Amino acid sequence: MNSQDSSRIAVIDGQGGGIGSAIIRRLKDEFGEQLEIWALGTNAIATAAMMKARANRGATGENAIVQCAGRVGVITGTISILMAHAMMGEVTPAIAAALAASPARKMLLPLSQEPIDIIGVHKEPLPHLIEQLVAVLKEQSGHV
Repeated sequence: MNSQDSSRIAVIDGQGGGIGSAIIRRLKDEFGEQLEIWALGTNAIATAAMMKARANRGATGENAIVQCAGRVGVITGTISILMAHAMMGEVTPAIAAALAASPARKMLLPLSQEPIDIIGVHKEPLPHLIEQLVAVLKEQSGHV
């Protein structure tokens, strides 16, 4: 599997890992083992929660996220993962820069606790956003 293989997906989350866990559970339900899911947490609690949701691999912290960002085909999480100092400071400038610079396709959910509004995007509940993510992944991977 090369580094840009879209079947290797990094799910990035912080704080309690709840959003990342929900994404991973749904991806596993839909794709099973067709996807290799890497849980990359900004802290150990987030990584543990995502591993419990059945991620294939997990790593924690700035260096792990920076090193893994270029080794996956898709990066997903909330829009906050591209914003330095987001998630109460858990997203470091190095994390935000590495994720933004990664050649991986970014499929981001328009959710943020930061003072940012994404114009032109309608607010949707998390389950609806995850369903849209799954639909795009299916379309792009040929699993339609």
